[in-house]
Amino acid sequence: MARRLAQYTGPMPTLDIDGTALAWDESGPSSAATPSVVLLHGLGARAGDWSLQIPALAGRYHVVAVDLPGHGRSALPRERLTIDGIASRVSALVSHVSTGPVHLVGLSLGGCVALALAAQAPERVRSLTLINAFARLRPAGPRAALRVLVRLALVAMAPMPVVAAHVARGLFPKREQRDLYERAVASLGATPRASYVAGLRALARFDARARLAAVRCPTLIVVGDRDATVPRSATEALRAGIVGARLVVVADSGHATTHDQPETLNRALLEFLRTC
Repeated sequence: MARRLAQYTGPMPTLDIDGTALAWDESGPSSAATPSVVLLHGLGARAGDWSLQIPALAGRYHVVAVDLPGHGRSALPRERLTIDGIASRVSALVSHVSTGPVHLVGLSLGGCVALALAAQAPERVRSLTLINAFARLRPAGPRAALRVLVRLALVAMAPMPVVAAHVARGLFPKREQRDLYERAVASLGATPRASYVAGLRALARFDARARLAAVRCPTLIVVGDRDATVPRSATEALRAGIVGARLVVVADSGHATTHDQPETLNRALLEFLRTC
């Protein structure tokens, strides 16, 4: 892919990849001797949604938080969006921001992108952390299938703020999570419908099961014990398919472990990264 460094747009630099901007933010020390951690967010989110992880990482690592295509300041590519296509764009960014292999950390959609990149370009990946991610997603039973149908109906007919409120209620159902709920509504509601639909379609077509054995870097799989989006069977398939993968189950956590249990996640992540 052709690529060049574009001008800063606000505080975030962008990289032009085949005529489409990919934006990111950087924190922490930046030198050839400092390992880079690349953070890839979930569907409908943006780089800023790693705000509870970046301070914990930036003291030791060069942290790169990416706006995935169609999210935040990154444009939606003209071609059909696929997980492998997103991974190729992130790979171009990785080669731009780091001289060596990077630690990839991805949540949900971002985890799928990280998994695809680790299979595509293993020489660019030092370690892999997959948070509530999967190699193939299928509803686990009638209730899960109904939730998918309700979301699809809302995406087709309702304004994005309504879609955002519905998704956020599932992520943060507790009364004491009201602040997290409101932040999720704001972030999801600002995502263009075209980007959200393109992301859903890319996830529905994603199937990396045959490539799991090709992932040879140290891998940490993190799962929230009450995640209603990704069934435990999908997590177990990841662990079984990736040689040597470690599994951490986070108690009292849903799909957004980055927000509902940030301290537990950060401890597990830092401990894992120190061994890689």
